[in-house]
Amino acid sequence: MTDQPRQSQLPHHRLAAFHVAVELLCIVKGAQIRDAKLRDEALRAARSACCNVAEGAGCFTRADKARAFTIARGEALEAFAALEVAALVGDADAAHVEQALPIASRLYALLAGLVR
Repeated sequence: MTDQPRQSQLPHHRLAAFHVAVELLCIVKGAQIRDAKLRDEALRAARSACCNVAEGAGCFTRADKARAFTIARGEALEAFAALEVAALVGDADAAHVEQALPIASRLYALLAGLVR
């Protein structure tokens, strides 16, 4: 993986929501969920949250932006919920849930603001 440019010209790099989504993705990946299907679901949702934030940043109309940011918000919740469920059934460490909760909450709030 290459380092990000210091001053990117891409719109999603200027959004705090993108950086928070990446942070959530890193926590989900680091949790190393033992159940393969649940791990796949959590990682797909966390990746999708990142990609949909980027998509929304690149949209021009308010409706298109709102659609992409709404999808990102749902994906972020799904990623967190999958991690939470994994911890509940013993397939992940509860410490990762505690670490992810404030990140997921912040991302949800940022995306809710972007949807408006």
